[in-house]
Amino acid sequence: MAKDIEAAAAAEGGEYTAKDYSDPPPAPLIDAEELTKWSLYRAVIAEFVATLLFLYITVATVIGYKHQSDPSVNATDAACSGVGILGIAWAFGGMIFILVYCTAGVSGGHINPAVTFGLFLARKVSLVRAVLYIIAQSLGAICGVGLVKGFQSAYYVRYGGGANELSDGYSKGTGLAAEIIGTFVLVYTVFSATDPKRNARDSHVPVLAPLPIGFAVFMVHLATIPITGTGINPARSLGAAVIYNQHKAWHDHWIFWVGPFIGAAIAAAYHQYVLRASAAKLGSSSSFRG
Repeated sequence: MAKDIEAAAAAEGGEYTAKDYSDPPPAPLIDAEELTKWSLYRAVIAEFVATLLFLYITVATVIGYKHQSDPSVNATDAACSGVGILGIAWAFGGMIFILVYCTAGVSGGHINPAVTFGLFLARKVSLVRAVLYIIAQSLGAICGVGLVKGFQSAYYVRYGGGANELSDGYSKGTGLAAEIIGTFVLVYTVFSATDPKRNARDSHVPVLAPLPIGFAVFMVHLATIPITGTGINPARSLGAAVIYNQHKAWHDHWIFWVGPFIGAAIAAAYHQYVLRASAAKLGSSSSFRG
């Protein structure tokens, strides 16, 4: 049907430039009125609870795996015990899929300061909302890891507290690059999965946005767990570092903030000013809609 309309417009010597989707207006930098709306605080609470649940399930999985694969506990089959790196990656990716699905309609399902930062740079959320989200995510992460320590106090400190640390044999530059690239993959996926143009163009394909986002987290964990334990989420790294509170967890902690924020900024710029900008130029100069 769309092709017929375009052909008719071309036959009449006209040019088809109408969009079959609409971009939401840019969020204001500072929206004081937003502070008076319950919807903002409901969204902040949703981010807090979602990040708490995310850290509880994932860090508990990490501690459980390390205990099950400890040779001093399971001397006969330690190497093959527990969920392994694959299972840990599934825990992180699966929880993101579940929690984004549950909270997307309330808060957008960020659950990650890097995602919030990238969306802020793209003018998808205001500065007020971004700051409150990041605070809620950080507090939720601390509480989530605190629950793990409370429930697994016998093993928590012994097995590293689920804290992100730069592995032996890797330089700080390598760790930083791994976090930048990993976060770029995640935030780029978030932009692509929630792009209104994609939703309009591919409306015939049932796309569930949380699914590719969860898979992005899963794939990045497979690649970077051996390097940094995979941060790509400053709240996740902060929560584990605060509760574990050992020197090694804090020594390279800056990597898990600087790397994700740089990766998120690059992803936002790439999507907004390269992919979407080029599409806008094509749409204004021809009838081609990519």
